[in-house]
Amino acid sequence: MGTTKILLREDIDNLGGRGEIVKVKAGYARNFLLPQGIATLASKGNVKQIELERSALLKKSATEKSTAEAQAEQMKDINLTFERKAGEGGTLFGSVTTMDIADALKAKGYEIDRRKINLKDTIKETGDFTANVKLHREVTLEIPVTVTAEGGASNVDARKSAKSENTETETADSEEKVVENSVENNDDEVET
Repeated sequence: MGTTKILLREDIDNLGGRGEIVKVKAGYARNFLLPQGIATLASKGNVKQIELERSALLKKSATEKSTAEAQAEQMKDINLTFERKAGEGGTLFGSVTTMDIADALKAKGYEIDRRKINLKDTIKETGDFTANVKLHREVTLEIPVTVTAEGGASNVDARKSAKSENTETETADSEEKVVENSVENNDDEVET
């Protein structure tokens, strides 16, 4: 298996950033990177062109980074809240995905590609979560996401209310037992 040197025109996770010259397997370059326009061959014949292109790409990347930092500053106070149908215990009927988060951001005026939104797992229960939005290779923003059950109870609220209901039920049961025991004790005293 041979390798090929290519110039990356876009950032690719686990491979390199825009403007870098990297070695990849020939098939990966030939079948994916080159046809998609993500990279160009770094042959001896076009080294000068690649260097000019690389410097232009690095300048472009620097301006994009400053733009991303400015956008992160604007978006730092965003909190997203989703209301979904949920069963007992806060388990959702469905889930909240990166597409839902991208749509919510679009509604607030921020056009973010859903592939740049990173969740550890899809959100399948009520509660508070964090979504990482990759605005640039070096600029990542954490956005808090709150998921509540229809009617407004979050997972934490549902657990607290369930716990308080259990406590109230246990208290009522124990009070009934005390009353029953005192009645039995009174009956025993009357018989003697």
